[in-house]
Amino acid sequence: MDPNATAEEIEHGHTPEAIAERLEEGPQANYLRDWVLGGIDGAVTTFAIVAGVAGAALSSKIILILGAANLLADGFSMAAGNYSGVKAERDDFRRLREMERRHIALAPEGEREEVRQIFAAKGFEGEDLERAVEIITASQERWINLMLEEEHGAPKVARSPLKAGLVTFAAFFVCGAVPLLPFVFGRAGDPLLIATGMTGAVFFGIGALKSKWSTARWWASGLETLAVGMIAAGVAYLVGALLKGWVGA
Repeated sequence: MDPNATAEEIEHGHTPEAIAERLEEGPQANYLRDWVLGGIDGAVTTFAIVAGVAGAALSSKIILILGAANLLADGFSMAAGNYSGVKAERDDFRRLREMERRHIALAPEGEREEVRQIFAAKGFEGEDLERAVEIITASQERWINLMLEEEHGAPKVARSPLKAGLVTFAAFFVCGAVPLLPFVFGRAGDPLLIATGMTGAVFFGIGALKSKWSTARWWASGLETLAVGMIAAGVAYLVGALLKGWVGA
């Protein structure tokens, strides 16, 4: 290892002990996507309600009622949808596993040929190729896992539907509650202006946070998420203003 390498360049240890410990733990399920989607959707939809109702010049009480209803109803709906989606993925994974188990039992030579072509595409040839096929097909579970990953693109780690749903709801509720706070506790200043600033900070924070798991710079990711959220809120405010004029007419 380069002695001049910084912590930013080397994310984990590369000693034999560190490598063995990391491989023994195995890959971990990641619920960042669920948090980001829930947080952005919660902030966008709640602030869209705030902006739309404010654009129609309705009372703060209506803003709080509609905002609270959105936090609970839409938050639960999104969490339930994510739960069902992840569960469907796991059900499909089980279906594919049983299918591969059945194929190995009924057409073992055809399945060995699939393994052979998979490793040939990776650059194996000759005795090395045949030895790789022999090693993989010596264990049915290893054989099935290879086919799931290489033929069907199945992930190595199965995500929990319950955890995915709970993370989505928690992010939706926490981030979605922010636009309502100025209308609950605000006693001075324009609550809509304050809500805009606070919600913008949430958008930027979510974007900056997710940059930790991407190659984008934190400020670029933050500004991108901020722009998406503010555009959605601006559209809602415009719709509310137009409806106000239409109702008034």
